[in-house]
Amino acid sequence: MADLNILHSVRRQYGASLAMLRQTIDACPESLWLAPEYPNRFWHIAYHALHYTRFYLQPTEADFHPWAKHQQDSQFLSPPEGRPKIETPYSKPDVSELHDFCCAEVEAKVPSIDLGAPSGFSRLPFNKLELQFYNIRHLQHHTGQLADRLRNTVNIGTPWVRPG
Repeated sequence: MADLNILHSVRRQYGASLAMLRQTIDACPESLWLAPEYPNRFWHIAYHALHYTRFYLQPTEADFHPWAKHQQDSQFLSPPEGRPKIETPYSKPDVSELHDFCCAEVEAKVPSIDLGAPSGFSRLPFNKLELQFYNIRHLQHHTGQLADRLRNTVNIGTPWVRPG
């Protein structure tokens, strides 16, 4: 029973974090979405955050299948070889579609997570409970970057979202 309460809270925190990311996506003007003066474009950070949120929701690395519109290496912000060469930036409707897909995966996967199981990711030597904290922190880190960029570049604020 305790796990169910924890999983309910985890699902709510994912939902609120994803809602905050969605606010930044929806509020971003096209000029900032593609702004070349940033090494990591707005769309790229949003895509990265969603890609890895989905990635770490899987039972293991081997269970992950990229989104149908995934472009090779587009999940990396700064790969070891340098900036990824992404031919076509993702559009706002594309990233919004991935966002919706990610939200559906949270709803489907979080209720059945075995919180005491190993993370399932070789480079993350902790259990599934800690993996959820790790994943939500990563999502919020990038959401904060985008919210800050909106505020400082085009003076658009995004409000805090309470879990629902």
